[in-house]
Amino acid sequence: MNLLRAASTISLLTLVSRISGLARDVIVAQMFGAGAAMDAFNVAFRIPNFLRRLFGEGAFSQAFVPILAETRTRDGDEATGRLIDAVATILFWALMVTCAVGVIASPVIVWLMASGLQRFDQAVLMTQVMFPYIGLISLVSLSAGILNTWKRFVVPAATPVLLNLAAIAAAWWLGPQFMRWGIEPIYAQAVGVMLGGVLQLAIQIPALRRIGALPSIGLLPDTVRAAWSHPGVGRVMRQMAPALVGVSVAQISVVINTQIASHQGVGAVSWLDWASRLMEFPTGLLGVALGVVLIPQLSAANARKDAAAYSGLLDWGLRLVLLLALPCAVALLVFPKALVAVLFHRGAFDAVAVAKTASALMGYGVGLMGLVGVKILAPGFYARQDIRTPVKIAIAVLVLTQLMNAVFVPFLGHVGLALSISLGAMINALWLFIGLRRAGAYTPEAGWRGFTARVFGATALLGGLLFWAERAIDWVGLVDHQAQRIGWLVLCLVGAALLYFGTLLASGLKLQQFMRRG
Repeated sequence: MNLLRAASTISLLTLVSRISGLARDVIVAQMFGAGAAMDAFNVAFRIPNFLRRLFGEGAFSQAFVPILAETRTRDGDEATGRLIDAVATILFWALMVTCAVGVIASPVIVWLMASGLQRFDQAVLMTQVMFPYIGLISLVSLSAGILNTWKRFVVPAATPVLLNLAAIAAAWWLGPQFMRWGIEPIYAQAVGVMLGGVLQLAIQIPALRRIGALPSIGLLPDTVRAAWSHPGVGRVMRQMAPALVGVSVAQISVVINTQIASHQGVGAVSWLDWASRLMEFPTGLLGVALGVVLIPQLSAANARKDAAAYSGLLDWGLRLVLLLALPCAVALLVFPKALVAVLFHRGAFDAVAVAKTASALMGYGVGLMGLVGVKILAPGFYARQDIRTPVKIAIAVLVLTQLMNAVFVPFLGHVGLALSISLGAMINALWLFIGLRRAGAYTPEAGWRGFTARVFGATALLGGLLFWAERAIDWVGLVDHQAQRIGWLVLCLVGAALLYFGTLLASGLKLQQFMRRG
């Protein structure tokens, strides 16, 4: 398997997902703006996302995927199938209990998340509607881990598009229907989330069946007891314990920041949320794609005791991070108003919201390299089944982030929250990097000095062009000339990309060095 081609496939599908997500955000922003109803929805949706990262993409995946890849490499597909059935059974019942408790406890959970909400009751109701989404999306994450281990990357990468399409349909069609029926239109977004979760899970079934890995979930007491006694379940649980602490630390930071943002005035939660969506565009295209490809490959290299291949995979990933994430970070820092204005500035999303969201986007831009880097460096520990080290680092970073909040928020408001997260991510990535070097898991290959100089030089030219364009064009004043504004944005971004990659090629950078097989 060509790793660059696999990562490119995932990035392309993630790009489709992000574009559909941006279309969703544009439509929702136009309909609701950055008001109290939108704040309520964003908080309500953040709660199942919080738990998704605990049970699905976070602790569970970190513990399960390395063990799954090791079992398949060492013991074959039959033993791997038994492991999948046992883990799926235990996960299913744990999710059922979690969803039931969550629906009942929604008022308390919303209060803990954002007690300063103007429309607290609406947030509670939407949380109750969307809480079962955690069960659906966690099973999707289980399926994605299996498919990625089998090197079937297309379905997991394309799955998020279904959520975005469901949300768009809810905004365009169901929202106006609710309004005619006398129901608050924002509730349509909660229904859209649940529909998206059902669609995301449904598409996994034929993909798993094609590779013969569709889990058989035990529903009777005897089958549940048998699943619980499977030795692989015990291993996953033991790995999940420290992983849960680590992911919980990250999510506690999100909870604290949301709580603080809810007291920064109406719109602050939404300004940060929209800025984070734009920030997640490059993190999804780069960090998630590379992490998905690397974890199974690193786990297999670790199972084979192939230290050279392990280090080489990390080196390949880190070079791609510098090559692709650094220019994106600079773009967020010097070109934020253009991005926000073209995407969101229409309807209820006014010039004030543009300025507030753009300033938050700059705060996130400071730490984009760290946010992407963590997604490459942390798998370097997970694949070695060392989850405790990243957890210890995450706890320390949580404390530092909140100390920075205490310094920045009184002066910078909601921007201080974004800046604290960014600086915390940079510290996290540097700490993980040092840890891998000290553990002997990663040794940089030759050529880093020249490679870094080329990337920095090309990035400086890209940043200069975008810095000029941000100030030379009246992005907010062109609100009534959407086609012209979009045209200028496309011209600026395409021109910056051509300048960047043209400079790299002219400086002698050979893209063939990124062609790696795994």
